[in-house]
Amino acid sequence: MSEENVVYIGNKPVMNYVLAVVTQMNGGTSEVILKARGRAISRVVDVAEIVRNRFISDVELGTIDICTEEIMSNEGAATNVSAIEIQLTK
Repeated sequence: MSEENVVYIGNKPVMNYVLAVVTQMNGGTSEVILKARGRAISRVVDVAEIVRNRFISDVELGTIDICTEEIMSNEGAATNVSAIEIQLTK
């Protein structure tokens, strides 16, 4: 899986990420991975469901991986942040 098939979900509107996934899928990519951390986890689930139900009906969910990542703050303290990866395949 190359890095260009990964969509990182952040604070932008949901439809921006949906457009990115649909553009990659229509460009010939058969697999896209959506990644998000923290508060963006609900947004990544929304993106996956909107792509599946409204835009590309033959997309299926692949693997869904959840994990906890440790992030170092500016003060040097470690903070745990939840992360998710959702694989969409055509």
